[in-house]
Amino acid sequence: MLTAIPCIVMRGGTSKGPFFIAADLPADAPTRDRVLLAAMGSPDSRQIDGLGGADPLTSKVGIVARSERPGVDLDFLFGQVLIDEGRVDTTPNCGNMLAAAGPFALERGLVQATGGLTKLRILTLNTGMVSEVSIETPAGRVNYEGQTRIDGVPGTAAPIPIVFLDVAGSVCGSLLPTGNVADVIDGVRATCIDNGMPVVVMRAEAFGLTGYESRDELNANRELKARIEAIRLPAGRMMNLGDVARKVVPKMSLVAPPRTGGSLCSRTFIPHECHAAVGVLGAVTLATAAVLPGSVAHGVADVPKGDRKLVSIEHPSGEFSIELTTETAGGGVTVKQAALLRTARMLMRGEVFVPASVWAGHR
Repeated sequence: MLTAIPCIVMRGGTSKGPFFIAADLPADAPTRDRVLLAAMGSPDSRQIDGLGGADPLTSKVGIVARSERPGVDLDFLFGQVLIDEGRVDTTPNCGNMLAAAGPFALERGLVQATGGLTKLRILTLNTGMVSEVSIETPAGRVNYEGQTRIDGVPGTAAPIPIVFLDVAGSVCGSLLPTGNVADVIDGVRATCIDNGMPVVVMRAEAFGLTGYESRDELNANRELKARIEAIRLPAGRMMNLGDVARKVVPKMSLVAPPRTGGSLCSRTFIPHECHAAVGVLGAVTLATAAVLPGSVAHGVADVPKGDRKLVSIEHPSGEFSIELTTETAGGGVTVKQAALLRTARMLMRGEVFVPASVWAGHR
């Protein structure tokens, strides 16, 4: 016997996965996670018995509900479904999947369109982050076609601007959770920072690298990955994340001077495989590090002048631009707001089936 669960498979930014209405899933987290694992086909390196694409970017899920909180339209829970482990990690945010949460909610009738442009305030339950997302809705329907291009996604689509509100320290409790703009961890100078995503920023040259290596080259370097993990584990404790051995945060980012006209070159591990691009909130956090005097990134970044800065993060498949609104006072820099552009597309609407032995459905 199989249990049918309504879902829509959405691409959000450079990620994709099934989206569910929260009420269509089990209320208790352990059963919910077993359902999500069965739906995605984990644990299995190919995820052959589920919807997962055998890559961290395509092994993600979104769970959405109408919010009961004042001033908030939607509650969004992101789940990173581990591929080779039977586990769903809801610790981090995902700004890419967030871009698809609003269109999904409109498609399923959780919220209604308001004219040609619908603005939604979305609370990411993972960390309590609130963002404002703008979606084109001509004639009350989500528009997916347009001329906006983002690196890592072929073609063009309608723009989805996202403004992140009060994300500093959303996971670790403060922007610089160690209290320092830079620390030395296992002999490597690092900046531990959280502006929506916990990231440990290190210079590629500290590992004998240029920082311009390909993703495949870095993923094949077992010695490098072991060295990075030896830094990540103590960094996690220093960042108030506890034992991170089984967590996907903090992300580990190797940085170098920009090479293709951007502000900073990055190679980010999430956390054990090099990202084909860079995560949305990881990019926001890297951009923030780039503008902080004394940080590891600031020393190699080419940052625009002025309080409103367009910071371009170079990555293996292109670049990611973030608009930061900053304030300079007393020799320090404070990031007041981060905004960026994503796209999304509805890929499939229907039902995903899981064994009734995992969950027999609502009775």
